[in-house]
Amino acid sequence: MNSYQMSRRNLLRNSLIATSGAVLGSVVRAADVPENTGVALKGRIRQSASKWCYGKIPLDDLCAAGAKMGLVGLDLLGPDSFKTLKKHGLVCTMTSGAKDIIIPSKHDEGVEKLNKSIEANAEAGFRNVIVLAGYRKHIPDDDVGITNAVTFLKRVAGLAEKKNVFICMEYLNSKVNHKGYMFDNMAWGIEVLKQVGSPNVKILYDIYHAQIMEGDIIRTLQTYKDIIGHYHTGGNPGRNEIDDTQELYYPAIMRAIVKTGFDGYVAHEFVPKRDPLTSLAEAVRICDV
Repeated sequence: MNSYQMSRRNLLRNSLIATSGAVLGSVVRAADVPENTGVALKGRIRQSASKWCYGKIPLDDLCAAGAKMGLVGLDLLGPDSFKTLKKHGLVCTMTSGAKDIIIPSKHDEGVEKLNKSIEANAEAGFRNVIVLAGYRKHIPDDDVGITNAVTFLKRVAGLAEKKNVFICMEYLNSKVNHKGYMFDNMAWGIEVLKQVGSPNVKILYDIYHAQIMEGDIIRTLQTYKDIIGHYHTGGNPGRNEIDDTQELYYPAIMRAIVKTGFDGYVAHEFVPKRDPLTSLAEAVRICDV
């Protein structure tokens, strides 16, 4: 197989952070971070974290803490955050882009937003922008959804190729968190990428979501290594810490990712149940294989 190359966060933020406010509301300083004490990270997995999971921690503080524990950047931010990231030597590992790409009436607005993000990424030297497929309540036919997504992505793929930026379409579960989301299985995403035919359009493989829908994580990432451009982590069930309280064994998953030769980013996208930065530092150690 050839190498093919937001707003949903608002909904998640409202629901998940509301239930986790006591944890996320704590005052955190970079000086309080449980640093990965004296042991240099192997760095074979370039790790970041999704900002929305730490909504009550100011961006400047989260950047300082993340840099201290070994993160290379933060996920799911807009260009207005680039200056703060760069101040701490971090990158935006996934820039906000467009949603509802299966809905033709949203295409013009989405293309405009995505092109701006691609241009901003290129200027900053960052790699990825995100797109979200949309929901079956708008386009119930998956084949029509594929056609519409392909139409949208072909409008933006040329600029992405020119600017050396990757458009990453995210796989989400439709069973627990995103009822009716269309890109809820790899076959759908693979067909979209095949028809688009661009090396700069890839899949954002969210391990938590994929575990809920299809499982078989390691075999899948090995098989489709050439079209996966980005990873998200999260513990299942619950989308919490990625430790031994849940069913996914992340050290083995990370070792498998390393063996594929992946050169992108793995972003932690779990909602901490404990002290947020303690949990994030632990996740960094777990995934540093």
